Parts: sequence; structure tokens; C-alpha cells
Amino acid sequence: MLKKVLLIAIGAIAAIALGALTELKGMAQTPTDLDLAAYHAPIHYQDTDSTKYSGDYITRFNYDGDWRGTNNWDNLFQYPLNAHGYYSVVETCTHRFITYSFFHPQDWTDIPFDQEHENDLEGELAIVRKDGSTYGKLEGIVTVFHNDFYSFTPSGSLLRSGAESIDGTLTMSSYNGSLHHLTTQEAKGHGLKAWPYTGNFRGASNEDGIIYYPSKTTAEVPSSGNDRNVQYSLLDIFATNGMWQYQLNEASSSPGITFARWGTFRGDSSGSCGDGTPTCANDSANTPWGWDDSNDGSVYRGEMALDPAHLTDVYFDGLGNFDTTYIRNRFIQDLRDRGYNSSNLPQGWPSQINLNTLIGKLKNQC
Repeated sequence: MLKKVLLIAIGAIAAIALGALTELKGMAQTPTDLDLAAYHAPIHYQDTDSTKYSGDYITRFNYDGDWRGTNNWDNLFQYPLNAHGYYSVVETCTHRFITYSFFHPQDWTDIPFDQEHENDLEGELAIVRKDGSTYGKLEGIVTVFHNDFYSFTPSGSLLRSGAESIDGTLTMSSYNGSLHHLTTQEAKGHGLKAWPYTGNFRGASNEDGIIYYPSKTTAEVPSSGNDRNVQYSLLDIFATNGMWQYQLNEASSSPGITFARWGTFRGDSSGSCGDGTPTCANDSANTPWGWDDSNDGSVYRGEMALDPAHLTDVYFDGLGNFDTTYIRNRFIQDLRDRGYNSSNLPQGWPSQINLNTLIGKLKNQC
């Protein structure tokens, strides 16, 4: 009898332990946004120009200790350019959408009669299917190359060209326990595409350039314009006292200190911007909620961040089970919570986007 009681007790304890492990395993299926961003973040090839290597280093907008948009050009040589990359995550029932963006204090040139401007932020949208694994499966990216977007997919992706064509295949590389796609930015103007589709840097020893690797915590300064291993720290756009909060604070009172108008940084011709034969354009750098392709039809300014499911639905076919409404979208949620709607719009809000319709895409659960 005692033996039977012991066996029952041991079985009960085992069942409880198994249940606890199952619960912990289930909890592990929901990564933090930082974990998710780090898992899928690009290994980034930055082409550099020896005329001014530091003009091509990536950093954070407030690298100089303030959020003033009109002194970032001027301060380039006064502060260390620790490497950072911004990210944001929004979520539907079928996908997570991650924007990544890289900031440069200067969009510069040494070509006569060309144009330059203060501040520069270009990046990409990563489309990640929730396939039951912890971090999901990357299905494709859309990159920002000045006023045009370009689409790329990894080998084996089911995505096909939709209203916009797919422009190439992603190169993947193993780093820190996961596969990361490779991106690249040209020198000076910093247009971004998948590697090796732009710029003059492929990683060879006789080429000028920096290879940046993603990190949750470490923000290194390149040793030179030819450093092949620099860690960039991931910064949440939604962080307290971060970029998105500054935009919300200035949304009804532009121009502000940071933003000239909705989705566009302030920037002027102070310092050396425009010296010599190039011209300097004011207020010319955009945020993810201000990015726009000049000729992509029914996708409008800022939708890469605000409504990435709609952009994806237009750009690609072969999506399969695909939800276009959001269980998590801080961009829309914060606008709604601040009292913005179609009758009370942020200054400079794109006229083609109905904010009430956008707010209507929020839902509480799948």
C-alpha cells in the first residue's frame, strides 16, 4: 500500500513539473521586442568615402547630447559617433513588422552642383511571419533608397511580386545564433538596399567600408572608415524620451526643435552644409512615418511604419493567411490616445491617409 501511495505521489509531482515546464515553454514563445529585433536585425555594410569617413558613420539622432535638429551637421567632429540602429515592432495575428533605420548627421557630397542636407535616416521594413517558432520567419524586406522603395526576399520565400516587383534575393549570414540578412548603404547619400545591390563596398580588403553587427547593448565607434567588425546597439523608436515621443510632443506645434513637420526632421544650412558648389536643402530628412516612395500608387507617405500590413498587401502576392489589422501598433495607439483623429490631425499629416480608418484597424485580440 505504501509503495502504491509513493508511486501516485511521484506521478503527481511529475505531472506538476511537466505542466510547469510546458507553461515556461509557452512563455518563451513570446519574445521581447528587443529580442525579436536583435534576432532579425541586418548585418549592415556601410560604404564610406575617404574624403570624410565620419560622414558615413551610423549613430543616434541625439549623439551630441540634445534633440536639436539644426546642429547635427555642425557637431559631426565634436562628439563620438557610437553606432546605433533604430527599430520598431508592430503586430497582427499573422505577422510582426519590424522597421530598422540608420541615422547619419550628414547627407553630404563632394560633387560639384550636387545637393546635401542635414540629418539622414533611411532603412527598411522586415516582414516576419508568426510560424509557431519563437522569433518567426523572415519572408521579405522593403528598403528605403531616397524616394524609392525596393523589395527583396530570402531564397525559398513564398512571396511574389505584387503591384511592385521584387528587386533581388537576400544574402543571409549566421551571427549570434541566428541567420541575418545583409543590407548595404551607399556613401554620402546613404540610400539603402539589400547587399550587394548598391554602393561600392562588398567587404574586400581594398574597398572603403564598415561592417556593422547588431547588438542589444553595445554601441562601438569605428576605429576608422575601414573597420570590418563594429557592433551597433538597437534603439527602440518607442522608448521613453525617444524619437517617437519627441514627434508626438511636437505634432501639433511644428516646427519644433526636432521636427519641421510631421515625419520630417528640422535641418538647416548652418555649419558647412552647402559650402562651395553644392547646395544645402533645409528640412529634408524623414522618419519611418514620413518615408514615401514617389510612384507606388495606393501606398502613401509613412505607411511603412504606420500601416505596414497594407504596404505588404499591395507590394506582394503569395501572402497566404495574412491579417491586415493590428493587435499591437504603438504608432496608431499613441495617436489615438493623444486625442488625434480625422478631425484633429497632427500638423503635416498626409492627406491621403484617413486617421479614423487607421484607428479602426486596431483590435484587442485575434
